[in-house]
Amino acid sequence: MASPIQWYPGHIAKAEKQLLEQLKLVDVVIEVRDSRILMSSRHPKIEKWVEGKSHILVCNRIDAISSTAKSQWTRWFTEQERMAYFTDAQAGKGMVDLLKAAQVAGEKVNERRRSRGMLPRPVRAVVVGFPNVGKSALINRLLKKKVVASANKPGVTRQLRWIRISDEIELLDTPGVIPPLLHDQDAALKLAICDDIGQAAYDNVLVAAEAVELLIQLNAKLSSRYVIDPATVTSGIEYIHEVAALNKFQGDLDKVARLILYDFRKGKLGAIALELPPS
Repeated sequence: MASPIQWYPGHIAKAEKQLLEQLKLVDVVIEVRDSRILMSSRHPKIEKWVEGKSHILVCNRIDAISSTAKSQWTRWFTEQERMAYFTDAQAGKGMVDLLKAAQVAGEKVNERRRSRGMLPRPVRAVVVGFPNVGKSALINRLLKKKVVASANKPGVTRQLRWIRISDEIELLDTPGVIPPLLHDQDAALKLAICDDIGQAAYDNVLVAAEAVELLIQLNAKLSSRYVIDPATVTSGIEYIHEVAALNKFQGDLDKVARLILYDFRKGKLGAIALELPPS
């Protein structure tokens, strides 16, 4: 891919600094990933953030992948001896188990406090992950009311703040945090395809071309949506040119690229996981 995908707005740099300060006060780290790209949406700093704390892994947007892909991931996490919570924060699926897990983690913290002769206190949990993986929607569901701004675009949450979920749990809402440098450009590309990174970071046409190549490998039904049969082209960029040549697009590559990315993100091409577990 021609130009690397890099995006590090000022508010994210500031938020990461604040997050590191607040992590000292936190007992439980709730890590949220995008189910369509469970490897690529794993933050490279997560190991450092969860050190000495309970770590709850949430695979959100479960509605966006097939039940077969979900089963494969569930099996893989089990083999890794890793508990993963599959959620659809928009629809409120999987919240009961997640809340229970946070409470259990909290009970362990207070057991330790009691053993040291300290009084129990509400458990402090933090929700972390890349932009737009559904952290705010998840918090609103856990609270059963809308307390944090949530929208289907990266960068809506701009600052850190503590929210009381119940007498037992306090939650720290954080902006999506991305690394200052995205060294893994394959992961960066998938984050861009899934809209988990700001649009200023990439070129729509190049990202859509890569998306088309991935979708062809995954047997997505492109021809029924865009007329052109992907079997007649040799690359994603060629496919975009062919679709753009149709009368309704009048050669507008950007318009076609935006449409393909929009259709994938909205599930109009089907429930598709761009990543499956390592074999």
